[in-house]
Amino acid sequence: MDGFESAQFSVPVIVALLLFFYGGTFWISLRIGKKQENADGYMTAGNNIGFGISAGSMTATWIWASSMYAAATSGYTYGISGPIHYGLWGALMILFIYPFGKRIRAVAPRAHTLAEVMYARHGRSSQLLLAGSNLVGSLISLMSNFIAGGVLVALLSPFNFTQGVVTIACGVLLYTLWSGFRASVLTDFVQVLAMLGAVVIIVPFIFFAAGFPAAFETGAANLTAQQGNFFSSEAFLNQGAPYIAAVLAYAIGNQTIAQRLFAVREDLIKPTFVTATVGYGSMVIGVGMLGVLALYLGVEPSGGDINNLIPQMAAEYLPAALLAVFFVMIIGALSSTADSDLAAMASIAMADVYGQNVAGKGEADPKVMLLVGRGTMVVATALAVVFASFQLNILDLLVFVGALWGALVFPVIASFYWKKVTNTAFTTSVLAALAVFLPVRFGWVPLTGVTGLGVELLSVIGIGVVLGLMVFGFFGLRPAVAIGAVAAVVSAPFVLGFLRDYATLSGSLVAYAVSTLVCWAMSRGSKVDFDFADIDRKVGDFDDSGATGASVAASEPPRHSDDDLDPTP
Repeated sequence: MDGFESAQFSVPVIVALLLFFYGGTFWISLRIGKKQENADGYMTAGNNIGFGISAGSMTATWIWASSMYAAATSGYTYGISGPIHYGLWGALMILFIYPFGKRIRAVAPRAHTLAEVMYARHGRSSQLLLAGSNLVGSLISLMSNFIAGGVLVALLSPFNFTQGVVTIACGVLLYTLWSGFRASVLTDFVQVLAMLGAVVIIVPFIFFAAGFPAAFETGAANLTAQQGNFFSSEAFLNQGAPYIAAVLAYAIGNQTIAQRLFAVREDLIKPTFVTATVGYGSMVIGVGMLGVLALYLGVEPSGGDINNLIPQMAAEYLPAALLAVFFVMIIGALSSTADSDLAAMASIAMADVYGQNVAGKGEADPKVMLLVGRGTMVVATALAVVFASFQLNILDLLVFVGALWGALVFPVIASFYWKKVTNTAFTTSVLAALAVFLPVRFGWVPLTGVTGLGVELLSVIGIGVVLGLMVFGFFGLRPAVAIGAVAAVVSAPFVLGFLRDYATLSGSLVAYAVSTLVCWAMSRGSKVDFDFADIDRKVGDFDDSGATGASVAASEPPRHSDDDLDPTP
């Protein structure tokens, strides 16, 4: 396709669009900035954000440029079911957060990070494992968003990829640095409204400009049998199943999600996450269908880079005015997640690194905390810009990070419900899961013979764990155990001798299985009888310089009693 040269914006136009977007978000940030910034407000905005802002922010954070690019990549690679597997499972995982979120807020109503709660629940090693994994995950997320922005700027303007990355990075840092999390959630709300409007206009326009529905009839020959099958096993095993496991891990282990959970009014957790579920699913599946359209049209990604697919379709079929709207939509999508990553890393550095491990909870200086948070944003932005130069595959990055966090899911959830989980069990289970996950995921050991069979047996257990955890949040322990056991037994004949060929899915399931088995085995006989009320006593505000907004009491008690959730036989 040669549409890029004719569709490129001139330097004045691209500069004007960037100034319009980042100038506007910076103006919003200045309007909410405070001369005497409060450290707790900088991290969680007073634990009292209302429905509209929180639902918009949750949706915008989950919808990033990488989501749109990766959904299109899935459609282009796996055919008509690709965007469904990407968008539907991602949307449902937002829904699965809220029952766990209600429990987390009930035991830690004034927390800033999940790692901070793990410190109160277990100790330093568990805290640092969770904090460290989030710093790595958020840095990878930040890098992938900068990659998406750099590609977009390079394709639609005279600027090159590096210049695009630096411009996007500076723009996001500019407005987030001032007011931290408050700037992130408020600009998210504005950005998600713009994205919704743009998607409603742009996606149908491209479809009809490309000759829909005739293009789906004439281009059917471009699809393989698997790509043309809505129930494609290849799409499910390579995209759907790994993503089910990955996004559950994102939901539980990701600080950008936890930060919004701690910020929203406690009685609004359910409507916030239900609304975000619908918003995410509709937008991402819609954009992902552009990848399916490109497949039917026989489009070859520019430069052989599949990350170019979305801007390539936009450049080919959109008039200049709508191309400008598309540009702002993608910039908004990537910025809404990039600012969330910066705010998440700043909170971890402020609360977990400085607040609890350097100064100590009672001795932390709020002014120093703010300095640490802002310094973390600057350093993280610089590192992400450097790593973005490698231009790694965005879809691979997303699935890898999600699978990596899979090692944390069971230990984290169990720590909020089960009194017997120990610090040693938490730490050992996560490290053991990572030690097994990495060789399987990257093929460092041949998955043949006994080794292959062992991986598949663990994968069967992993299937049971994933489905069991999903059921547990809504219905409690007994239904979760029943569903998990049935899922493992039913899936075994289809998994054994087969799943070893799918390293991404196997690695993710193995991480779930190993962390669950080790954590359960080491905790079931422990003498620990943890009092969850200790968490609220130990976790609270760092800064008494001004009101950050009182946390709202839960509108209903935790769904389950601790005794009902204790998995000890």
